[in-house]
Amino acid sequence: MTGTGTASADWPPTPIRTGRLVLRAAEGRDRAAFIALFASPEVTAYTGGPRPRDELERTAPAVPGQRPRCFVAELDGTMIGMVTLDERNPERPGPARPDAGRVELGYLFLPHAWGHGYAAETCTAVLGWYAAAHPGEPVALCTRTDNGRALRLAAKLGFTEVERFAAYGAEQWLGVRHPARPAG
Repeated sequence: MTGTGTASADWPPTPIRTGRLVLRAAEGRDRAAFIALFASPEVTAYTGGPRPRDELERTAPAVPGQRPRCFVAELDGTMIGMVTLDERNPERPGPARPDAGRVELGYLFLPHAWGHGYAAETCTAVLGWYAAAHPGEPVALCTRTDNGRALRLAAKLGFTEVERFAAYGAEQWLGVRHPARPAG
């Protein structure tokens, strides 16, 4: 992974370049891809389902995803997905575990980008950026237990299960990734 800005929590960071992708802040040219993500039944199958495309067209801002720690995954100049590190909401259903960290990893990729390792590549880079900016801070990941692809990626990224719980009409899995603490 190359790029600068990984040691700083400043936003937006200098784009991060992986072997195949560019990870950057959202731009106006990404609007159609954001709408496609949230309107897709396949993409949103485990996150509450799709939103109507016409509603998204009317309500989406000119630059969707324009917030700290929301990375666009770009392949050959085009957005194929997004990865977020959002502050954990203590009022969200599920366990309130201080050992799970302050942020939660989330990601969505367009169906044509599935099966190529882009999610793993992007999440690895984003987790590296966060670890450099917040050494030793754990990161949480929550998904439904019936989402086998997400569970396999969580294991590949180094997340370990800490709890299962019921929410949103399904069993949920909470995992935590504890990066190595700096020597000192």
